[in-house]
Amino acid sequence: MTLAQAPQTAPNEEAVNELKARLRGALILPSDTEYEAARKVYNGMIDRHPALIVRAADEADVMSAVNFAREQHLTLAVRGGGHNGPGSGTCDDGLVIDLSRMKGVRVDPANRTVRVEGGATWGDVDHATHPFGLATPSGFVSTTGVGGLTLGGGIGYLSRTYGLTLDNLLGVDMVLADGSFVTASADERPDLFWAIRGGGGNFGVVTSFLFRLHPVSMVYGGPMLWPLEQASELLKFWRDFILNAPEDINGWFGFLTVPPVDHFPKQYQLQKMCAITWCYSGPMEQAEQRFAAIRAFGPPAVDFAGPIPWPALQSMFDALFPAGLQWYWKADFFTDLSDKAIDLHVKYGAQLPTPFSTMHLYPINGAVHRVDKDSTAFNFRQANFAEVMVGVDPDPANNDRMIQWARDYWLALHPYSDGGGYINMIMDEGEDLVKAAYGENYARLAQVKAKYDPTNLFSVNQNIKPSA
Repeated sequence: MTLAQAPQTAPNEEAVNELKARLRGALILPSDTEYEAARKVYNGMIDRHPALIVRAADEADVMSAVNFAREQHLTLAVRGGGHNGPGSGTCDDGLVIDLSRMKGVRVDPANRTVRVEGGATWGDVDHATHPFGLATPSGFVSTTGVGGLTLGGGIGYLSRTYGLTLDNLLGVDMVLADGSFVTASADERPDLFWAIRGGGGNFGVVTSFLFRLHPVSMVYGGPMLWPLEQASELLKFWRDFILNAPEDINGWFGFLTVPPVDHFPKQYQLQKMCAITWCYSGPMEQAEQRFAAIRAFGPPAVDFAGPIPWPALQSMFDALFPAGLQWYWKADFFTDLSDKAIDLHVKYGAQLPTPFSTMHLYPINGAVHRVDKDSTAFNFRQANFAEVMVGVDPDPANNDRMIQWARDYWLALHPYSDGGGYINMIMDEGEDLVKAAYGENYARLAQVKAKYDPTNLFSVNQNIKPSA
């Protein structure tokens, strides 16, 4: 029996008091006034009640918490930014290690690297690196946690230019299931370093990340919106353009409902539209020339693309998606985006079930393809597109409707896919989806799991079971 399967019993009061005495950070219990806020995660659909929350101050706190969970046979969850869709940052009746106090970021501009603690968000990183004119590939929302995004992949605005976030990871510090503190890199524990680059939180608690930085400061980017009637034509244009575009330009396609905010013209507010959100990181003097070919497709109804500081683009959509909304994700990878698949996108994209719901197609060609398939645990190196259907709403009463829409949409497109989805954008829906996400890398991941976490202590995740 693994620890993940063992029956849980409440830890005795003496053991809890001993743990509290060892911590520099906070131990939060259900009887504490801050418990209700501390137990919540980004996805309001997730409503779990851990027995203990350790808000760690440092690596020593993490080591104590891991040892306590193992010795007390408690379910263990690890929370970085808390954005995880299926709620892997919390659990019922077990122990949560909350890294949110560990947000330190240290830039080394001479070597173009940055050391980031495990509780930081990408907004924290951008704040520290932008004054040096540097950045590392991340995602699309600055409130996303560094840890979850990196360990699962890291698709974002700079993917075509500089690769996935995990392709820019140089090393980590982490706490293993036995409570030991180790480092992993290409030179030190290379098997573990291979596994964490795509294998999620299956192998331990990463307390800090070391990233390579690139010269990114001002970019030319932002959304362009077109009427829904142009969706088919626009999708075909975007597909053909992005597959052949220079690698310093990126743009993801989406179906959306225009929010009722003053930035958007009133005649488009609350209308369903299609959009491409661009990011060009090349020389600014060439930007207008590059975008002339894009605007030649036809004038967008709304055109917000222009020079913008990198952190402003990264945080552009933060306010639209505050913590606490209901979220449901479905995802797939695609090498080809056929005209038939585009027809299905147009059909289901027009049926967005709530004003917050959306569908995104992210390009992952360019630099992502230059990394060998077996160099990291991230499996779909041949794919050109990552697709995600996202049902979102503040009202739980709409959950069934938006979940059904996302599932129907996904089922319609899945036959045209590469057979697996992005691990950061799938819900907790069974082992088959996890195996499909890792494909032929799963067996190797299970072997590494057996070496570093043989009892599956780290099981609250897209779980890879240790091989026998």
